[in-house]
Amino acid sequence: MNSADKRLRNPLKEKLARGEPVYSMTVRLVRTVDIASIAYTAGFDSIYIDMEHSSFPLDAAGHICMACIGLGVTPLVRVPGVDPHFITRVLDAGAMGIVVPSVQSAADAQAVVRAAKHPPLGLRSVAGAPPQMHYRSMPSAETTRQLDDASLIIAMIESPEGLAAVNEIAAVEGIDILLVGASDLSTALGLPGQVDHPQVQEAFLRTLEACRAHKKVLGVGGLGNHPEQMKKLLAMGAQYVSTGNDITFLVAAATQKRMQFA
Repeated sequence: MNSADKRLRNPLKEKLARGEPVYSMTVRLVRTVDIASIAYTAGFDSIYIDMEHSSFPLDAAGHICMACIGLGVTPLVRVPGVDPHFITRVLDAGAMGIVVPSVQSAADAQAVVRAAKHPPLGLRSVAGAPPQMHYRSMPSAETTRQLDDASLIIAMIESPEGLAAVNEIAAVEGIDILLVGASDLSTALGLPGQVDHPQVQEAFLRTLEACRAHKKVLGVGGLGNHPEQMKKLLAMGAQYVSTGNDITFLVAAATQKRMQFA
């Protein structure tokens, strides 16, 4: 195997760099590695394991991340918040990036980058041979460079404060994607569930402008039941689509099957 074959790759990041849309499945229920193969077979580019809104254990998250890497499905983890120790453990377990909820300021975004990236950009501790590289031993400088180059940081914009600071957040080096969480943002704006409200749509447009200004990617979340809105935003320049989670997928399929026999 030559040195080029050993380079750590992130297929999701490569597709984004080519300007292509990518589709992500959220995992909240399934704790076994089977979900990686299901995501692969269904055609998803990525999954993100939701450790904000579930009781997901870290070891199960790590196992799923490793299964995803072997299939070319990029594994991300949504962390509960800006906790550098938790972020480090998630990345050390095999995640190829993190999704951070309710980033409200440039200071929040900078704190996330410090936690997720090694020096000089961040302060992440060096853990040695990582699972993402199949525990292959390499010079420390090369290991940290490849990990930092391949990893993704997704900042969620889901509050009025985050929306007000969206341009400053987008300007932070190390942030890759700004993901508008329509469900939480609509609730925070006093419009719970009204993801098609003009104020929420304006939030997407404002975030898209910030992404364009700072060469970041716009992510769309919370519109799983509004495919036409998603398609409209994709046509305008959004690239990362969070389509929904395994619980809603299972309930929808189970309900549809049951109704076939009604």
